[in-house]
Amino acid sequence: MIRPEIAVTGLGMLTPAGIGVEATWQGVLDGKSTAATSEQLAGLPVDFCCSLPPFDASDILGRRTAHRLDRSSQLAVIAAQEALRDAGLDPATWDSSRVGVVIGCGVGASHTWETQGRRLQESGPRRVSPLLLPMIGPSTPAGEVALACGAQGPSLATGTACASGATAIVIARDLLTSRQCDVVIAGGTEACNTPLIVTGLAQLGALSSRCDDPASASRPFDAARDGFVLGEAAAVVILERVTDTIARRHRPRALLAGCGSTTDAYHPTTPHPEGRGIEAAMRTALTDAGLHASDIGYVNAHGTSTRLNDTVEAHTLRNVLPHGPYVTSTKGVLGHSLGATGAVEAALTVLSIQHALIPPTANLEHADPDIELNLVTTTPVDQPVTTALSNSFGFGGHNVVLAFRTP
Repeated sequence: MIRPEIAVTGLGMLTPAGIGVEATWQGVLDGKSTAATSEQLAGLPVDFCCSLPPFDASDILGRRTAHRLDRSSQLAVIAAQEALRDAGLDPATWDSSRVGVVIGCGVGASHTWETQGRRLQESGPRRVSPLLLPMIGPSTPAGEVALACGAQGPSLATGTACASGATAIVIARDLLTSRQCDVVIAGGTEACNTPLIVTGLAQLGALSSRCDDPASASRPFDAARDGFVLGEAAAVVILERVTDTIARRHRPRALLAGCGSTTDAYHPTTPHPEGRGIEAAMRTALTDAGLHASDIGYVNAHGTSTRLNDTVEAHTLRNVLPHGPYVTSTKGVLGHSLGATGAVEAALTVLSIQHALIPPTANLEHADPDIELNLVTTTPVDQPVTTALSNSFGFGGHNVVLAFRTP
């Protein structure tokens, strides 16, 4: 059987650069860091993060719905609604049994865990919300998106740490190619800029400690990088078979050409020092897409701004793509949104293809001399991109690479 082509027909995003796809895209092109000191992190060893611009979820979702959802689920639902509008799909007119949802999350409902935990300790069990369990389940964001959109096909949650959002897109592709679904709402969400999670990551040594200058803290591939900056975000892509988009006369933003997923099986948090799993995922994505390495014009790198991860990824990129395509990391602007980041960066890669623009890497002032890449710095590069890769790697050795191309 010939595998059907898969189209990206809609995008939805909420990130520290802006509420919505266009605001986020413009913020990423501007190349200015969104990291800032956070009031709720005051007094902690790391007191800054990348937060969403102020907005009231009640204005979008309604007060009752917003009240019963953790922030991570709120963001997922809002992103999904924007993506469906962008795709020109009306839930009132589709066959809901043929619509699936796959939403990834790395940490989950930390706002609810922490606030309800404090209530129990300070005020006793009667003050704990009866909605606690429905709010914190790992499947909740996917279930709430399905509820909001009336999607009655498979509703799945992916948990592959910082690759969760990208894994969701891989699973969505499989649901379409196996013809279990006609439309899949896929992506990732994360909202864990909370004291416990930030403290845990700081204790692990993963976060930048530039408390005196947060805006310069996230600096992927830079010689002076010292850790990542935690961010919050949600991104959703709508995936359909190309034949269905043609039938309804909707032009895709891009095509999902191939996917590669591997596991290092090396260490709980550290990537394999030779990048074996990363390389295998990249080569699998190329083979799956029917592409040669030389076809790739751009890579949206995982680029966390940590010492080892950036070095390993850079060396692997040189091995797999020796022709030197453009490389950038949007975490310099947005920070690292853990389980959401794979979906955010997939969406940004699609936008780069669509607009023929490659965004800069914020704070990349002096590239690490051990890193030899064609890095985009300072300003966007006006460059047609016909094929691109989006890399996502996570704790536990999870590696996912997505290949996109022009329609």
